[in-house]
Amino acid sequence: MAATPVIRLHSDDSVVIARTALLPGAEVAQGVAATERIPAGHKVAVKPIAVGEPVMRYGQIIGFATVPIAPGQHVHVQNIGMGEFSKDYAYGVDVKPTPNFDLPATFQGIRRPDGRVATRNYIGILTSVNCSAHVAGLVADVFKRNPFTGHDPLAAFPNVDGVVALTHKTGCGMTQLEPLTVLRRTLGGYARHVNFSHVIILGLGCEMNQIGGFLEEQRLAGRLRSLDIQDVGGSRKTVEKAVAFVREVLAESNNIKREPCPASELTVALQCGGSDGYSGVSANPALGAASDLLVRHGGSVILSETPETYGAEHLLTRRAVSPEVGEKLVALMRWWEDYTERNSAEMDSNPSPGNKAGGLTTILEKSLGAMAKAGSTNLVDVVGYAEPVTKKGFTFMDTPGFDPVAATGQVAGGANLVCFTTGRGSVFGCKPSPSIKLATNTPMFRRMEDDMDVNCGTILDGDETVQQCGQRIFDLILRVASGQQTKSEAFDFGAAEFAPWVLGATM
Repeated sequence: MAATPVIRLHSDDSVVIARTALLPGAEVAQGVAATERIPAGHKVAVKPIAVGEPVMRYGQIIGFATVPIAPGQHVHVQNIGMGEFSKDYAYGVDVKPTPNFDLPATFQGIRRPDGRVATRNYIGILTSVNCSAHVAGLVADVFKRNPFTGHDPLAAFPNVDGVVALTHKTGCGMTQLEPLTVLRRTLGGYARHVNFSHVIILGLGCEMNQIGGFLEEQRLAGRLRSLDIQDVGGSRKTVEKAVAFVREVLAESNNIKREPCPASELTVALQCGGSDGYSGVSANPALGAASDLLVRHGGSVILSETPETYGAEHLLTRRAVSPEVGEKLVALMRWWEDYTERNSAEMDSNPSPGNKAGGLTTILEKSLGAMAKAGSTNLVDVVGYAEPVTKKGFTFMDTPGFDPVAATGQVAGGANLVCFTTGRGSVFGCKPSPSIKLATNTPMFRRMEDDMDVNCGTILDGDETVQQCGQRIFDLILRVASGQQTKSEAFDFGAAEFAPWVLGATM
């Protein structure tokens, strides 16, 4: 049976979604035809909407009509805006037991001496400050494979996935304690990350983020090799010493083997970027179905991007395992309202121009689609940026909506794999954790197939259900966790995307 030209998500909705571009006269509901061209993924009204009346999608408010909207009209930025409305947080009313599978799924993981399980095996080079970033890059370059000559300095160490330098643009010029604390927590999370066999941190020597203070605060003293460029005697000598460190540990790093490990050892970061009007219909719900499967197998998922949950938080608080957990999420929303106001911005500054071109109009609409990535299981915890995720199940982490910053926090929190949905076609990697890319629609998947791992457009095409696509994603998660390379890994993405959240003024 041919797919209908529009998608209706809820019986209460006043709009439907164009499955493909619609011409004037196309039927969008019984007795309702499009009165103008409707771009693919965009909304079209199926009933009259008066000025100030809520516009409904997903059975939820996504905005309010700013002018009268007639049935068949294109509904977007020209006739819908934000507005105030009350939310019922109803803490915990939808909490229910999560049944576990009798035979948990397994993957081929790397069991570390401390019992943790890795999905990749990197040697990491971290920096305390931007001033040591170039030197760190020079060290990593010594061990980089040349795609033109085929020369591979790690050929003798096939179990080492690479030597990666994760550099950033801060570490000094900070005016407050909070930015330094967040940076150190992020670097500490990476220094301890299970996907690193060994880590060295390079500093300049005079920065605010002193390596000694960082090691003491993060309780890494004695566990992490470190070098200060000024103490060592300059760039060349630091590169030589750091290269010597890597060569010293390569054999030990290579001495690993993969073994069957339960899926409960997986912590998956849920991300979306370059979202479109289909994100909340195909890829995000499918990832949500995969998230539910992982949680039922005892694993963990992390939803983040607090500004892109704004307006949908009342649906998550209903799944909070306690009022305290729900209240922590609501408190984050209040903080972000104050944060944007202090900076002369507003929460609806997100969606981006690309999101709007893809059919998303308000942050409310974007958030309702984005939260679908977390499936339907209980919200077990709410944590701050880059804080360790310690509870099994679904955890929310406070992060900005900017994908690299958000994913950096999630990986610092312990995510050993990333699932990233995109409608417009985001290219992204996240070393040391592999990143699986999920396309929301078939045309983009075909156009950017070299970058996309999964086509969730099959849902829109009528070839697959959300649950079937979710099972496909879950199966791929297990294969990637077992060592199968993702498209972003094939392109060596993941170092430049390291982006700790920078708070406060820079002096």
